[in-house]
Amino acid sequence: MEKKDLEFFKKLILEKRAEILRELGVIRESSKHTDKESSGDDSTYSIHMADHGTDEEQKEKVYYHATRENRYLLHLEEALNRIEAGNYGICMGCGNYIPKERLEAVPHTKLCVPCKLKEKNRA
Repeated sequence: MEKKDLEFFKKLILEKRAEILRELGVIRESSKHTDKESSGDDSTYSIHMADHGTDEEQKEKVYYHATRENRYLLHLEEALNRIEAGNYGICMGCGNYIPKERLEAVPHTKLCVPCKLKEKNRA
């Protein structure tokens, strides 16, 4: 892959990485609220079980989202490492070059479309 292409993809990946880090910061800040703060436990009324269940469901969603974003961040970091190692854009399945269109759509990909489909069919 040409140097200008590698620079383009590195910039794209760094932008996506910065976006994910900002989003994870927001998630971290929003998860700092304790049950007591979010439910208004300082009032004289007890917490209704349904409200508690809703709070727990919301926490679960936030945890799932943060986990997914962290996994995506890991993939972006691996792509940056492949750029530095000089093997970015080479399919880890067949060794062929991954088309630039695919890399633009999924810049952290390690597989070309045919290898990705084979992997998906095995699962």
